[in-house]
Amino acid sequence: MMDTKQLYEWCKVPADALSEHPKRKIPFRLVSDSAAMGMLMARDFADDIKRANEEGRPFRAIVPCGPKAWYEPFVRIVNEERISLAGMTVFHMDECLDWEGKPLHRDDPYHFRVFMERHFYGGVRAELAVPEDKRYFPLPSSIELIKAKIAEAPIDLTLGGWGQDGHLAYNQARRHPYSAITVEQLRNSEIRVQDNNWDTIIALAQRTYGGAYQFVPPMSITLGMKECLSARKVRIYSDTGAWKQTALRVALFADETAEYPMTLLQSHPDALITATLETASHPIADHPEWAINGVNA
Repeated sequence: MMDTKQLYEWCKVPADALSEHPKRKIPFRLVSDSAAMGMLMARDFADDIKRANEEGRPFRAIVPCGPKAWYEPFVRIVNEERISLAGMTVFHMDECLDWEGKPLHRDDPYHFRVFMERHFYGGVRAELAVPEDKRYFPLPSSIELIKAKIAEAPIDLTLGGWGQDGHLAYNQARRHPYSAITVEQLRNSEIRVQDNNWDTIIALAQRTYGGAYQFVPPMSITLGMKECLSARKVRIYSDTGAWKQTALRVALFADETAEYPMTLLQSHPDALITATLETASHPIADHPEWAINGVNA
């Protein structure tokens, strides 16, 4: 369990002091707002693809559904600069499932494949597009295929965001009362189907359904930490504010812990976290006068 006195110390650091903080364990960039982050994320990704094209090598990426601010600028950059995606192989990071582990209706807002087909693939000119046979969407029926395809060659880039418990892809903090896992088990986790944590469901209900948790998909399929961290480069971004604020502080300052999976980025040789000012801020930092029993009082 997280030590609340330590957590308090991490949360009270002002947002503008995070990038250069001497105890920070992962490189960190601060951006002003969602538009700036989306543009930076799109530019970072497009530049990596251009570099691979110039060097005449294929480019293999793990790509998330969200954060959403980068899709429009990415598609625009690809079309305006005529960046060919023909050499790309894309492994989609995760997908939501219903309570029986079945795919969602295509009009469900949490059907990630439909969203990506519209907003990631949809606007790219046909002559520049990722070939359809190089797009891998996770489904329970495709687990072994995706494992085999990822194992064929190194992944160049894992792109992503993070969740309220520091989940990378849908690698949520495992809180099963009879089946705890170690950091090493989390690090070696592979693509799998799972129940979503209750706090993940509440967070998504707040974001999308006005708090109606009854409509949020209760299960998911996710690439494991092993696949996500196998990339040569990992870049994660967030612009979604309050739900992500504490997980960011833990990722930057805590030791590796299975309680917050994104802390495992600390042992990756080329990981970088980017957050908006809203996401990097914290109520504890804004209210040094607050006194909490057993913590600072």
